[in-house]
Parts: sequence; structure tokens; C-alpha cells
Amino acid sequence: KNLEDDASVDFDALSALADQALAEARTKAVEKKDKIQKELDDAVARSDSRAVTEQKDLLNQAALKERNLENDAKAIAAAQADAAASKDRSKLIAAAKSVLADMLDREKGHTITDHSVFNAHARYYEREFMEDMDALGIRPPDVLTRVTEYIPQIIAFIEKIVAKGMAYESNGSVYLSIDDFKTNGYNYRKLSPAAPDKSGETTEAEMAEGEGALSSSDGGKEKRSPNDFALWKASKS
Repeated sequence: KNLEDDASVDFDALSALADQALAEARTKAVEKKDKIQKELDDAVARSDSRAVTEQKDLLNQAALKERNLENDAKAIAAAQADAAASKDRSKLIAAAKSVLADMLDREKGHTITDHSVFNAHARYYEREFMEDMDALGIRPPDVLTRVTEYIPQIIAFIEKIVAKGMAYESNGSVYLSIDDFKTNGYNYRKLSPAAPDKSGETTEAEMAEGEGALSSSDGGKEKRSPNDFALWKASKS
């Protein structure tokens, strides 16, 4: 049920929920910024210019996230004050939508089993993307494929890679083994310049950018090598 339509969550409960979500978002933002700063300091100490550049970019993104959160906080406070008498939830939901969505998705996302919800969400942003492409004068594709429509084929393809010994299961996820991939005579990464030291190692920042929220939270222990990347991720629920 949408929060907008859930009458069981009255204004006071919604206000408390928004405050909680904002506090959690702030805590996570500070923790992430501190982690990036530590990694930046480590990169400076070992004179790793590539990592320094990456961590500085991540630090700028973290700072932007903090500024956006403060803007959210002001909007939430204003909505709470404006609706204090009328108990109108609509303005508060609009103001707190970003932080509420993050918290509710984290806590209750795994309970959503109605696939029409996911499809509607994806189609909304798909339409926005296509509208942007049209505005830029880019012609629409002749054929539009969606990954969710090819899950059986993807599973079969990954199973073949595992059978060839170039991928492995770990904690419910499946990772491509870069070492085994190279041992079998394949080159990786063809389209990406090698690191300055020619090691070809993928940095933590690159892996975080590639895997995003799907990155494992165990510090990479789930993988045989930090360079391995996910072909299939287990549900975090």
C-alpha cells in the first residue's frame, strides 16, 4: 500500500517516521564520508595518484549528498510546521519522500511481492529517459529489451560460465573469477586502460561504482579476489 493511501499512518506518526528517516540518512552520510576520507588519506600516504583522484571525486559526491539532506531537513521542518494544525500529510510526504523511500525500501522492500509495483516503477523512469532522448533529437530504438524479460536466458548463460570453471558461487551470489578467466586464455579488460602500474587491478572505488548497492557489505570477503565481480547477486532480504 502506498504511504499516501495508508490512513493507518496519521500525521503525527508520519512526522516521527520522517524524523527517524532523516536521522538515519544523516548518520549513514557521515559514516560514508568518514570512510571515504580515511581511504583518501591512505591513498595520499602511499602516493597513489589514481586512488587520490577517485576518492576526491567520491568525497565531493558525499558532500553533495550531505547538502541535499540539509535541504530535505529544511523542507521537512517547513512541511511539519505548515501542516501542524491541518494535519495534512501530503506536503510532509512530498518533502520527506527521498529519505522515507530509502528507509522504507531498506526495511520493508523485501516484503513487496507484487511485480506490478516494480514494473510500474521501471516504466516510469523508462518513459522519462525516452522523453529526454527525444528532446535531444535521438531516435528511439527499433527494439527495446529489458533484462527482467530475459531472466531464464541469463541464468542459463551464467550456468555455462560456472560449468567452464570461470565463475563460482559464494553466499548465494555468483562471481566471475578474473584469474580463471585469464587462465582460460581470455583478456580482461579490453576496453579499459590498465592501471598506471600495469597491474590491471580494479580499485575499490571502481568496484563500488560498478556494483553500487549490490556490492557486498563484508569488505570483499565474499569474493576470492577483489577484482571478481558479480554475475548474479543473492537477495539482501
